Amino acid sequence: MSTIHVPVLRDQVVELLAATREGVFVDATLGLGGHASAILAAAPGLRLIGLDRDPRALELARERLAPWSDRVCLVNRSFADLPDVLDELGAGRPAAILADLGCSSLQLDSPGRGFSFLSDGPLDMRMGASGRTAADLVNEAGEDELMRILWEYGEERRARAIARAIAERRRRRPLTRTGDLVEVVLSVLGPGRRGRIHPATRTFQAIRIAVNDELGQLERFLEPAAERLAPGGRLAVISFHSLEDRIVKHTLRRLEGQCTCPPDLPVCRCGARTLVRRLTTKPIRPSEAEMRANSRSRSARLRAAERVEDGT
Repeated sequence: MSTIHVPVLRDQVVELLAATREGVFVDATLGLGGHASAILAAAPGLRLIGLDRDPRALELARERLAPWSDRVCLVNRSFADLPDVLDELGAGRPAAILADLGCSSLQLDSPGRGFSFLSDGPLDMRMGASGRTAADLVNEAGEDELMRILWEYGEERRARAIARAIAERRRRRPLTRTGDLVEVVLSVLGPGRRGRIHPATRTFQAIRIAVNDELGQLERFLEPAAERLAPGGRLAVISFHSLEDRIVKHTLRRLEGQCTCPPDLPVCRCGARTLVRRLTTKPIRPSEAEMRANSRSRSARLRAAERVEDGT
């Protein structure tokens, strides 16, 4: 494979999921197959169903997983479609499910995909091959909607000013390149200080999340994934920012039977039920050595749960 991707928290994921030993393992966000190859090597009794929205990622993952090709089935679908995929394949109840919510090196390091503010390319940001692009969003969304996206998904304090600057710029000419968006952000925030995060980081994150409906996909994935697990089966999720981690944390708490409603609400409305047992009350974080070796692992958080015998 010409594209190298280092799977984050690989050993911890293998320890959690390869322990299931036999049955179907679903890598719901296969990427380039780094986690999947490690788990297939560690657990000869597991068969892989790998899902990914990115057709190119599936091609490269197929090369990486060639030594286990008789135990591998790859599907070009979103992780939110997991129940439908399992039904279509007649796969039954998986022994393990993994979702790594980060962008792969294939996406981040390809200027043509438009994910990175560090190199100029088309303003795309789609994880799949269809749907609206980042250029469509920034050129067509209302100013208030842009402000909401930047504030909610990027936690950008200058969201209103950046949204206004985007609206002013597109009246003169559309934003079509990543460089166009970086230029607008820098016109509001300035070049930033050496050693700090790039000023466009939060804006790019927010627009990427909106383009790919990442939080909506995650919310549609988690509970059905836990429901479909075999008794004793394990679900592991790696998130990379606080918005994702908050959804994972609260969902797993609720599925462990803990009410997550506001304390002043007289009746529980969150639908808490005992479906899983959490294996991680606090997220597993990368070691200092891993963070030094792979800077993209710094924000990773791994949470996991195990399906109980009879969820109610």
